[in-house]
Amino acid sequence: MAFQPDTATVVAARAGDPAAVDRLVAGYLPLVYTIVGRALDGHADVDDVVQDTMLRVLRNLGDLRDPEAFRSWLVAITVRQVRERYRIRRSAPDVLLPDDLRDPGADFTDLAITRLELAGQRRETAEATRWLDEDNRELLSLWWLEASGELTRDEIVSAIEVSRQHAAVRIQRMKGQLETARVVVRALAATPPCAELGLVTADWDGRPGALWRKRIARHTRDCRQCSPAWSGLVAAEKLLVGMALVPLPHTFGGGGPAVLGGAHAAPAVSGKALAAVKGGVGVGRRVLTALLATGAVAGTGAAAVVFTGGDEPVVGAAAVSTAAPAPRLSLPAPTAAPASPSARPSAARTRTKAPAVPVPPAGHSAKKGVGTWRFDGIKGALGDVGAGWYYNWSPDDDSMPGPADVEFVPMIWGRANVTAATLAKAEREGEVLLGFNEPDMPGQADLSVEDALAAWPRLEGTGMRLGSPAVAYGGDTAGGWLDRFMKGAEAGGLRVDFITLHWYGSDFSDAAVAQFLGYVDAVHARYDLPIWVTEYGLTNFTGAPKYPTGKQQAAFIKGTTAGMQRRSYVERYAWFGLPAVGDSIDFGLYRDAATPTEAGKAYRAAG
Repeated sequence: MAFQPDTATVVAARAGDPAAVDRLVAGYLPLVYTIVGRALDGHADVDDVVQDTMLRVLRNLGDLRDPEAFRSWLVAITVRQVRERYRIRRSAPDVLLPDDLRDPGADFTDLAITRLELAGQRRETAEATRWLDEDNRELLSLWWLEASGELTRDEIVSAIEVSRQHAAVRIQRMKGQLETARVVVRALAATPPCAELGLVTADWDGRPGALWRKRIARHTRDCRQCSPAWSGLVAAEKLLVGMALVPLPHTFGGGGPAVLGGAHAAPAVSGKALAAVKGGVGVGRRVLTALLATGAVAGTGAAAVVFTGGDEPVVGAAAVSTAAPAPRLSLPAPTAAPASPSARPSAARTRTKAPAVPVPPAGHSAKKGVGTWRFDGIKGALGDVGAGWYYNWSPDDDSMPGPADVEFVPMIWGRANVTAATLAKAEREGEVLLGFNEPDMPGQADLSVEDALAAWPRLEGTGMRLGSPAVAYGGDTAGGWLDRFMKGAEAGGLRVDFITLHWYGSDFSDAAVAQFLGYVDAVHARYDLPIWVTEYGLTNFTGAPKYPTGKQQAAFIKGTTAGMQRRSYVERYAWFGLPAVGDSIDFGLYRDAATPTEAGKAYRAAG
């Protein structure tokens, strides 16, 4: 286990002892850097998130009541900062450097492999981390440290804010995904290469991701040449021993307070922002060192921001820490602009102008999806419409596979589908699971709230990200089916990660857009969870169904998709439905693989 300061150092730092603060941050900075680096997979934001985390720790150190809990508290803050960066990426991707344009020298996996001298299955495991989804990379960053003795399970439970049982389920699922990713790495690196795998990956752009992990893994299970890759895998726990903390890069060293923004950090960090030892902590001269770490890590003197009597900081030299210097590794400065206003560039981390971000083809959106059933041309239509995802009200897509770059999301439709076999099918399909379909409607799932709550732990047991049951109506109504389900789930400690909802409007005028978006806003306001609209459209069900004209549908699609794209809390949406054949010809999007209706043309252009 790496050296980490004792409780006495935490107490002294909380009281404002500059040398203690220096030792504290120097001792824990490698832990923070390793968690953030693995969770963000070496993205250009890593340095900023580490800086933001250490600043937040300093600002709130005076609020820490139990010094013995410092490490657990620090890890929890680190995880929250990582999640906040994920949120920023999803809601404002245009202001951040995309993964494919990040500095190739900043790849955390490559750095770990080089500096920890990894080979064989250890190297495979490190490379496999690139293939994990965001949530599992975050969890892996913590579990890796647990497996190597740097963290405890209780600290992980506290950091991710779930029960110990739920944490165990999530870790088990993450380990399963890691094992699959290791097989993918093996298969792609095999010599001689598999010709059939070459055909499967012909359209792959070379970037690891969930969709290609799933498709390559499926191939390896069925391929005689690739299937041996599943054999002889050493348990990850055994491989991770002794390869926990990655040495710090030069961006956190070099004789200046780089963690807080470099040698000239004082102007960028106000005295009030760092004078955060509060709540009755006696600080005499109000002395607080604002960073910390670089002197101890690099084995040189560290600059310190000291507060004497006023609010203005004074930059000076601090005593050299007696902590043993940690090895350093070179991490070229990222070229992206700071991801948030609080992360200012500095002399120690000079940034150049980021290269222009490529604009995706018009109408392609990770949010945009469709519900579909079998028809001739399904694969071509899914590709042409620019959908990022699709579903078919089933636990797998075996009967209607889509293009390789369009994600399939499984569903547990009703009570009869809550079986071990069906749940296992869904688990193999991805990381997200949709709950029951219209349980408030006869002829659909038709479940009582009590029955749905009783079955829900089986869905939770998959470890997948869970969408609520999708009610047909009244999702925003107090005392309605969804409201009672969500209250029951909260009372029973059950997990619901996002709300799914359906909406059909009978008003075909321009007012329909505001009516729909108003409903979405109201549902979000009630539950404060991300929203997936998994069915929506315009249909008057009074008597024989009546439908709008193509022009009316196109106007409705244009307005609603623009509204959902603007709403960061709307994660996904799906038109009902993709086929415009038979009895769906009046509201569907595609007549065949390449012939969209007027509504289809509007939906293709959306996003």
